[in-house]
Amino acid sequence: MSIELKNVTYTYSPGTAYEIHALKDVNLTIPDGQFIGIIGHTGSGKSTLIQHFNALIRPTSGTITYNGEDIWGEKYDRRALRSEVGLVFQYPEHQLFENDVLSDVCFGPMNQGLSREEAEVEAKKALEHVGFKEENYSKSPFELSGGQKKRVAIAGVLAMNPKILILDEPTAGLDPKGRDDILDQIAELHKVRGITIILVSHSMEDIAKYAERLIVVNDGEIAYDDAPKAVFAHYRELEAMGLAAPQITYIMHALKEKGLDVDVTATTVEEAKENILEVLRKTAPEKLKHSEKQTHLNEKSSDTVTVETETLISEMETDLTEDEKKDAHSEAENEVLNAENEASDKMYAAPEENKGGEEA
Repeated sequence: MSIELKNVTYTYSPGTAYEIHALKDVNLTIPDGQFIGIIGHTGSGKSTLIQHFNALIRPTSGTITYNGEDIWGEKYDRRALRSEVGLVFQYPEHQLFENDVLSDVCFGPMNQGLSREEAEVEAKKALEHVGFKEENYSKSPFELSGGQKKRVAIAGVLAMNPKILILDEPTAGLDPKGRDDILDQIAELHKVRGITIILVSHSMEDIAKYAERLIVVNDGEIAYDDAPKAVFAHYRELEAMGLAAPQITYIMHALKEKGLDVDVTATTVEEAKENILEVLRKTAPEKLKHSEKQTHLNEKSSDTVTVETETLISEMETDLTEDEKKDAHSEAENEVLNAENEASDKMYAAPEENKGGEEA
């Protein structure tokens, strides 16, 4: 179940003074089962691109095929295509219109020919997949919070059992917890159902954490198409496009410049934390003593990790801009805190277990 774009160009208002070339000779293949991230500055063409995937927009030139068939062929069933290639828009209220949540999610399956009873089975499964509580099924979609509306909009597409799920900024406007909840649910869907996920996002951190492939759209063209680590290695070029790498990338490069032999390809806080600790263990083993089995860090080691890392961050900040200082220090503090908590957990794990054994 793959989508293939060949030499696709799309022009808004062709032949007028307002003519804009939104896509320029794009060649792209979307195979089965990938989790793909798409990024690009506002106006880059990424939203126009994803609307080509399920025939919401017809290309000015070029061809688009799904499973080898031209989706703009004379007899092609584009309605069926949109059931298999589902698109969730950035603003969920554009997709919600029924009187209650369950009816809204049932609309798609019923439009596919299912009875109300059959549609409810699919709708309830979809709502469960996105973590929507049954007690809210009878509520009006317009009484829901922003995060709940997004879950319902996603469920409305999932209920039609698509092979490909496209999400345009699904976490826009959500708080950090709501964002993580939504993305974790999407990642679980990808894992459990094996469906292709195409995630459009402005958050480099989200892309780094979840996507296995990253497509960068710039001025209507595909600037990069590779694994996220490989793409973010070009962070200076991304900056020139009005984009950036995950903040942790800048921290790791700054630490590298200060003489700490860290892995600059780390793109998540978890990767960076583990790498920094590993490097410190190698470069200052006398300060980072472990037990023979490395089951826990002693208290002195935990303090040393904190001091060493804070010192490096302090030195690093002198070379950063004011905005970078604020972001870098925040990330660094989180890393140090995580390292301390990890050390503390390991230190007290054994005594707690022994205590439990004595009580038994």
